[in-house]
Amino acid sequence: MTELDDGQAAMKGVFEAQRAHLPVLKRSSAADRVDRLSRLRASIIAHADAIDRALHDDLRKALAGITNSEIQSVLHDIDEAIEQLQGWMADEVIEPSPKFAGNRTFIRYEPRGSVLLLGPWNFPFALVFSPLVPIIAAGNSCIIKPNELQPATSEIVAKIVSDCFDVREVAVFQGGVSVAEALQELPFDHIFFTGSPAVGKRVMAAAARHLSSVTLELGGKCPAVIGPGYDLTDAAGKCVGARFTNAGQLCLAVDHVWVPRAQVPHFVAIASAIIDKIFYVDGALQRDRLSRLVDARNFDRVMAYIDDATARGAHIARGGNGDRDELTIHPTLLVDVPMDARIMQDEIFGPLLPVIGYDDPDQIVAQIDKTGKPLATYIFSNEASFVDDLLMRTTSGGVTVNHVVMHYLETRLPFGGVNGSGIGRYKGVHGFRELSHARSVFVSNPDAIR
Repeated sequence: MTELDDGQAAMKGVFEAQRAHLPVLKRSSAADRVDRLSRLRASIIAHADAIDRALHDDLRKALAGITNSEIQSVLHDIDEAIEQLQGWMADEVIEPSPKFAGNRTFIRYEPRGSVLLLGPWNFPFALVFSPLVPIIAAGNSCIIKPNELQPATSEIVAKIVSDCFDVREVAVFQGGVSVAEALQELPFDHIFFTGSPAVGKRVMAAAARHLSSVTLELGGKCPAVIGPGYDLTDAAGKCVGARFTNAGQLCLAVDHVWVPRAQVPHFVAIASAIIDKIFYVDGALQRDRLSRLVDARNFDRVMAYIDDATARGAHIARGGNGDRDELTIHPTLLVDVPMDARIMQDEIFGPLLPVIGYDDPDQIVAQIDKTGKPLATYIFSNEASFVDDLLMRTTSGGVTVNHVVMHYLETRLPFGGVNGSGIGRYKGVHGFRELSHARSVFVSNPDAIR
């Protein structure tokens, strides 16, 4: 028997043990599930420094201890679930239609069952445990496959899970693509995947073999649009922050920014000054302030976007240089980028920001339509008509007006993509319902039931 065969046998054994345990999880109370979430919370806090160090080792994320943003986002999700779970689990009473008056109708949220959670490499801690929160809250079992490109974080993920959970509840299998593919051969009830649209298609195809439901958190070319007369300093500061965080390896990053054509030079000057303030000291890049690219393949991919764009007539307004040994690309602003450049076709996922001048919003709408429905759209304008026009003529998973990423941070709003940028919604109660089956119940003549 080969090592792969041994691994597949182990996966199947854990999967079957979790399936057998599902009736126990389905009957679990809000208090039972809160206990599991509380154990997870305590373990994360206890391992905060190790988590922080792992993220630094894997991606050169700035050391911040317990205040690390990935840790804090997960703790927030856990706290909200603990506070709200009893209400989320309650039957949702529905008033019957007039012809069925006198009967009782309600929706009961029950677990989907066994869930496969495939983690990404860009936020390898938060985007494993944030989805795990609603998976647990809804009463499911889960097998997690953390991303192999971030080995230190994968190890700490595995340790936290083994410390907190019986393998019949939550288990981790580490490894590469072969492990992910072997897991997808098993008939999970639901698959939760965060990653690229290309891999998302393969995950959805695998799920189709078992008619598994899916949540796909993907990405796309998230545009920022600055309307005429809007404060360029405010917009530039927010766009720079949402482009270069994690070296641009963020599905919600501003992929490119549209600026009224006459204001492009002014916007670029402001954005460049902000980049200097954040990332440089006396002209020297402070590498501890900028995450590295995940690997050499992605470094080469991002640098190739610069080469292709400049060959087609684009100009580098700042940056453009990189260090392959350090997997570091300097924050880069590009102007005069033609629409047929590869950087305007693919999701960039790197520290490059094309600044595109426009004369008419029709140009923006046409480009968004051409490259597909993005995960987010960011609109900066003080004119309601400008905002409403773009909302009416475009589609995206979510929108933030006069800021960035806020529709994700507000957990009372559902978060997710549409078509190529994703399927399904999570965060807060929306995550609980995404990981639940909404079971319709009609009780005829309820007074006769004792």
